[in-house]
Amino acid sequence: MSVSDFTLPDDWRDCALFLDFDGTLVELAASPDTVLVPPGLARLLAAVAAQLDGRLAIVSGRPVAQIDAMLAPLTLAAAGVHGAERRDANGVWHYASAPSLEPALPHLRPLVEAHHGLLLEEKRGAVALHYRLAPALEPACLGAMRAAQAACPGTVLLHGKMVLELKPADVNKGTALAEFLQEPPFKGHRPVFIGDDTTDEAAIIYAQQLGGIGVKIGAGVSAAHHRVATPQALHALLAQAAILQGDYS
Repeated sequence: MSVSDFTLPDDWRDCALFLDFDGTLVELAASPDTVLVPPGLARLLAAVAAQLDGRLAIVSGRPVAQIDAMLAPLTLAAAGVHGAERRDANGVWHYASAPSLEPALPHLRPLVEAHHGLLLEEKRGAVALHYRLAPALEPACLGAMRAAQAACPGTVLLHGKMVLELKPADVNKGTALAEFLQEPPFKGHRPVFIGDDTTDEAAIIYAQQLGGIGVKIGAGVSAAHHRVATPQALHALLAQAAILQGDYS
């Protein structure tokens, strides 16, 4: 399979655009709450959404409420927690059924309390263990998360960039993409999914299976047929799509 640098397709304005957030629209940070959002990002996304007649959605591992807070006052269609929660283009919320993750916590909280630099993020329908500030603890984190997964049938363990996440096995960013594409304004339009991490691969693969476009931000193994080097390079492409000038880095 050949991989090429991503450029806007000729039918760009007839596509449906789906974007991951961390590592794709914003640079990764030491912890989720220290991410810096470029001041022009919300204006840029609003302009792109207008060009696409509203066919733009954020598909993130974060809860949707965090996305809203960082892009305020802009509110977009969005899926959060890897598809466990979703707000459609009409503002209607959809929640996937999820197994209880309470049995996972006794395997994770003691490890986090015992080691500086670990962060346990408890979400609706998922729990994430971040070790970016303590990379040497990856084996211990992996052992704890495997024990947590064993205590929670019906879950799957995701391996992200310096993060391990436990979530329902039957939902992912690909299923979120499929749900959006069954609804207006996305229905009947070719999907473009752009993400940076292993957690984005299900959506990248699904988009390409439909004849759409999958794009990987940065280096690393991916099924994506196209690449963009950095979030800043993606901003430049989106500004081109929105016919905007400016610095969104």
